[in-house]
This record gives sequence, C-alpha cells and structure tokens, in this order.
Amino acid sequence: MIKRYEHGAYLLNGTELIEDVGQVYEQLSSKLGYCPTKEEAIQQTMAYNILKAHNTSNTMEQLKITFDCLTSHDITFVGIIQTARASGLEEFPVPYVLTNCHNSLCAVGGTINEDDHMFGLSCAKKYGGVYVPPHQAVIHQYAREMLAGCGKMILGSDSHTRYGALGTMAIGEGGPELVKQLLKKTYDIQRPEVVAVYLTGKLEKGVGPQDIALAIIGEVFADGYVKNKVMEFVGDGIDNLSVDYRIGIDVMTTETTCLSSIWRTDSKVKDFFAIHGRVGEYKEIKPGDVAYYDGVVYVDLSKIKPMIAMPFHPSNTYTIEEVNNNLEDILAEVEKKAAISLDNKIPFQLRDKIRNGKLYVEQGVIAGCAGGGFENLCDAADILSGQSIGSDEFSLSVYPASQPIFMELVKNGAVAKFMEAGATVRTAFCGPCFGAGDVPANNGLSIRHSTRNFPNREGSKITSNQIASVALMDARSIAATAANKGYLIPATEVDVNFTKPKYFFDKNIYENRVYNGVGNPKPEEEIKFGPNIVDWPEMVELTEDILLRVVSVIHDPVTTTDELIPSGETSSYRSNPLALAEYTLSRKDPKYVERAKEVFAQEKIRRMNVCPMKENKAIGDAFRTLKKYNPQLRARSVAIGTTIYAVKPGDGSAREQAASCQRVLGGMANIAKEYATKRYRSNLINWGMIPFLLEKEKLPLENLDFIYIPNIKTAIKEKKNKVTAYIVKDTLEPFELSIGEMTDDERDIILAGSLINYYAKTKEVTE
Repeated sequence: MIKRYEHGAYLLNGTELIEDVGQVYEQLSSKLGYCPTKEEAIQQTMAYNILKAHNTSNTMEQLKITFDCLTSHDITFVGIIQTARASGLEEFPVPYVLTNCHNSLCAVGGTINEDDHMFGLSCAKKYGGVYVPPHQAVIHQYAREMLAGCGKMILGSDSHTRYGALGTMAIGEGGPELVKQLLKKTYDIQRPEVVAVYLTGKLEKGVGPQDIALAIIGEVFADGYVKNKVMEFVGDGIDNLSVDYRIGIDVMTTETTCLSSIWRTDSKVKDFFAIHGRVGEYKEIKPGDVAYYDGVVYVDLSKIKPMIAMPFHPSNTYTIEEVNNNLEDILAEVEKKAAISLDNKIPFQLRDKIRNGKLYVEQGVIAGCAGGGFENLCDAADILSGQSIGSDEFSLSVYPASQPIFMELVKNGAVAKFMEAGATVRTAFCGPCFGAGDVPANNGLSIRHSTRNFPNREGSKITSNQIASVALMDARSIAATAANKGYLIPATEVDVNFTKPKYFFDKNIYENRVYNGVGNPKPEEEIKFGPNIVDWPEMVELTEDILLRVVSVIHDPVTTTDELIPSGETSSYRSNPLALAEYTLSRKDPKYVERAKEVFAQEKIRRMNVCPMKENKAIGDAFRTLKKYNPQLRARSVAIGTTIYAVKPGDGSAREQAASCQRVLGGMANIAKEYATKRYRSNLINWGMIPFLLEKEKLPLENLDFIYIPNIKTAIKEKKNKVTAYIVKDTLEPFELSIGEMTDDERDIILAGSLINYYAKTKEVTE
C-alpha cells in the first residue's frame, strides 16, 4: 500500500524513481547520457522553484520569503491586527482575507463573537482587506475558490493552510508570522528538504481522499519522516484523481507535521480555475527532467482501503476491515493508548460500543475544509439516496464548505437526499473540527470527515468528567455507516452508483456579500472595538540572568496545542489575552494557571524594584541558595519567570495563543526534548520565550523546581547554541540546555521580549 525510501531519490521525467544508493551516478548516466549533480537536481523540484521566486535573500539556503496573500479566521485575526497595529501597521500591503468560520455561531459569551466580526469588517475597510461574513465559507475553501494560483505562496494563521493541489505553496503559521508580512518583513527559514509523494495506480470504488490521507499520515507521523519538510506530490496516479480528491488529501498533510505541500498541475486543475472564473491563475507546474528528493513516500492507490483513525490522533490508523475483523483486540489497544493521552484521569472505553459483534457509533459528521467539498458530499448523498439513518442514537450532520457548494447541492438534489435520509444540512462552519459543534453525549463515539481527533476535539471536558471521542473517516464510509444505522462499515461494501454531477460555481454569492477593499484602504474608517477586545499587556526585555520555576511537567510522547490552550468554547475569548490565559493547560494541568500567577506576582514586584526574596518563601529560598555561590548577586536584577517541560510540545493547530497565553502569565521559556512543529517553536520566539532543548535522556527536572540561567542575554546576543543552567535546591546542580538555531531577527525578538517590543524599538530607531 505505502512504501518509504530510506534514502533520497532522483525522479526522472516525472515518472521514474532511482534511489540514491549504490551506483546511482552510473544509473543516471546510462539513462540520461549525462550525470547531473545533486545540487542541480535539487533545483528541479517544484518546491525549490516556487520558494526561489518568493525569496528576497541572496541565498537559497537561508530564505526570506514574501507571500502573495494572507488569510485568517475569526479566532486569530483580532490578535494579529492588534499586534500589527501596536507595531506600526498603516495598511495591508498584500491582499489579506478575514474569514468568519470559527466563532460564526455567536453562541457563547454574549456579543463578543459578533463584536470580533465587526472589528474585522472595520479593519478590512480601514486597511484595505477582504472580509468574508459568517456562514459564507470556511477559510480554506474560500482560499481555494478565490485566492489560490499556480506558483503562488499563501500564508495563513490556521495550520491547515494547504492549497498544494492547486499549484500553490501554502503555509500555516502562528499570528506573529502574519504580522511580519503586514509590516513588510519576511518569513525567514532555512531551505526545507523536499520529500516526494509518488502516487500510482487507481482507487477502488468507494475509497475516498481521507482514506489516502490517513494511510499516509499513519505511515509517516510517528518518526517525523516529513517533519518541517515540503511534501511534493508526483506520479501517474495523480491523473486518476479528481481535483476534489487531491484537495482532500492535501489538506490533511498538516497532520504529518510537514511545512507545506505542492502537486504537479494538469488540465483538471485548469478546469477548476476556469469553473471559478479564474483560468488566468493556471499554469503547468511540474518537476524538471531530473529532480532530487530527500525522501520518497510511494503510494499504490489501488491498494488503499477505507481507513479509520481511532482516538486520539490522526496517525492512530487502521483499515475499517481490520477493525471489524478484530474488534476486541483493536479497541483494547486504542483504550490503552487513550489512557495515556487522558493521563488516566477519567475512565475511557470503546469496547462497550460492540453490539452483536459490530462496532456501533452514535454520530457522524461531514464538515469543513476536509469533508465539506462538493464531490465528498455528492458521493455521500448518493450512498444515502433512498436510505434512512434510523431513529436510534445515531445522527448525521453535514456542513458544505461554502455557500456556492451549498447552493449547487440544493440545485442538484443532494441536499434533498440527505434530508430524506434523516441527516441535517447546515452552513459553512469549522466548529466540528475544534470542538464547538455537534458535541455527542458523554462516552459517545463520533465518526467525522474532519481534520483532527485529539482529546476534546468533539467538545467534551475531561475536567468536568465528560468524555467523548472522535474517529476520523472518509465521507463515503461515514455515509455507508449512516445507511447501516450506525454500525461501522466501509463504503467499498456498498452497492452504489456515484452520479458525479458537474459543479457550477455561482460568483454572485460572494460578490453580493463579501467586502473587498484590496487596494482601497480608508484611513478615516474607525475601528469598532467590542468590550472583550483588549490590547496586549506589557512584556519586558530579557534580563542578563533569569530564574525560572517549572510549573508544569508533561511526560506524554506528544503534547498538542489543544492541550496547551483548549479549543471549543474558549475560542470566544481569543480577543482578550488575559481572559483566554485563564484556560491555559486547563484540560491537561488545571493547577498551571494558579502556579504561574503566583510566580508572576513576584516578578511584578521585582519590576517595581522591590526585592522578591522577602515576598515569597520558595523564591526567597532559591535566591538564598544562589547567594551562597555568588554573594554579589542582586535579586532585583534577575527576572523571575515560569517554564513548562514537555517531551514534544506543539503538535496540531497553528494558534499563537498556545504560546502567548503562557507569556501573559509570566512564561519565559519552554523546555522540550524536541518541538513537534516549526510553527509552535516560532510562536514561542515571537512572544519572547526561549525554546530550550534538553538533550539528556534522563529528565533532571521536576515540577516546582527552580532553574537559574546566568548570562542568558549575552548567550543570545553572541549566538551561542548552548548554555549552562542550574537546578536550584539546597545546592546548584548544573545541566546543559540548547537554544537551537535562530535567525538574527529571532534572537533580537527574544532580547526585546516579544515581536511587539521588537518592532516598537525598530520604529523608534527609524523615526
């Protein structure tokens, strides 16, 4: 089904792979008549050439990227614009699209969600942006329909910013990276490695794009095979996939932890742009005659089976067939893994879902940027045509990804098929993806064609003894299971005629409702601030020495951004940094906020030039130990902050609040064995937090330990990669922390205390 290469490989004429082992140069010479260097072949990938076209530095090793356009949704755009305003924003320098698809229901917190929307509209007017009202489109579908273009690059403040199937390299990052673009700065990274995803063969009827995506994720996630790399889709199998299928695979590449993705384009992609009235955005993109890849994921589409990703990660994959054939054993295995994710804090079981030897699920959802596409929903409707989902516990909800898709589904009768079968059809909304919609009952199991199934992604609250779970599946197998009254079954076992109706895009839907102010800023426009929209609190510069207190230790193999700052109803408070910070780690370590506040209170006292030794016994004891070794030490000059330790934090969402919430509570660093994604590490840096790495195998840190790090400011300035730190108890226990590679700007941001401070200082110098 899927095979990985252990070495790099050369792709010849887009069709033949030669692994970079043995007599590779002799093979190349015999086939080509000449032998290109590896450096020449690296420059023949699609990714290299798109990056080169957007790079403003004088080297392709250290990139400084400018993007063609930006996009954000209503959980992130308020914080981004507020940060940019504090840093000197005058107008949007590139098209910036503000969509409203996360807090669009306005169901929690009174007026605050709609207040954010009005803030967004007023900013689109003032600075010259695009405002997409609630229920019109989920962020990524609007980008596919109206923004993507072959050879373009798009930066979005949502981790699933992926438009590679349309020839667009798109990257999801935390808000501060968009702020840099709004201030005409660059996205600075080392040139990423590129991994080929070679598709061949043709799918079995009933297999969908989510099945392919889950199979790939299950193969590459665990060991980081494509982590922070670009996945480049090539091979003859692409010809056998519709554009909607390609899009459905592409959006899920985020769950591999790759940086971005790109696909070769063809006449089907050209037709997609033509349907949307944007045929001028098409051009052929393909690798050069000889392209070198740093790895290969070889996928035989003919062997892909309907898949299911069991709780609580998209990489926890099985074929539906093997689940049905080994129910007891597999569910026991899933329960064991789930207990680790849930810290054994709450009873969790799935084996009680076995009824008459079959797995029964209580809910199905097809939604968002992954599931709500036109072809997914048409195929699902065909499976449900003339069927009934029954009147028991099982329910089915369908969310088309945009109003144009919804309208066409109404016109071609698909909506009627869903409704007749007992499903509900709703407007474009991302809620089922992050726990703000369709929350099942306690102990419920939901099957969803959406992007993630982390704990609480369905909206339950472990801290309130509520637990439900999500398994990811393709729309077709969800529909088949729905027609089977909630008993799990793959779509390949259903006798169905897929009608594959043609899609017609109605541009009037957006022209009648979307505000487009690109190139027409109105400086006189007043920004509308709701009472929940609050400026960022003060963040101070890094001091020469720092004293950190460990206020949370997480031993899980991976810690998601959902665990660092929960999704769901907390999203309503993302325009108020201090209010949102109250939820930091609330579902993982409920005592974190209390501990962090206690330490931060002493730092606030220090900033008032009062000695913190007298105010808090634990901190006083730590300083007394330090003074034994350095009698000249002045406690007033040592900043006091907090840190968390996690094995591998930052998997999942791009949301900057996973870092900023720690920062506004006095966080000064994270310590980790490794960081799950580049974007989380960047979020830490942009909020003035040091992303330390602890390379020792044995963890020397315990919760509530103090860590003294002298001369850290000098170490950052002098570009040192390692520092000596000390665990402060009755004595000082030295150990080594790594800082890791950073750009000059990143070091300056940490020295300044945050991106906001850095740009404020830059502005002062300029003026």
